Amino acid sequence: MLVLSRKPLQSIMIGPDIKITIAKVERNQVRIGIEAPRDVTILRDELIETSPTDSSGGSEQLNKLQVLTS
Repeated sequence: MLVLSRKPLQSIMIGPDIKITIAKVERNQVRIGIEAPRDVTILRDELIETSPTDSSGGSEQLNKLQVLTS
């Protein structure tokens, strides 16, 4: 996993057409803005269900985003 530090209103690019902008940082919450083509699906990881063959037997987080503040 690549971990980057960004300040509010700073952005990162993923490929040529996906832009992630840090909109606001407040206490333990980070608000992000995502600019992407309409054909790109964007889902929060808690909304993604695991496959039926997964031994957990239900939905779980596939990835965790950790926000490190210094």
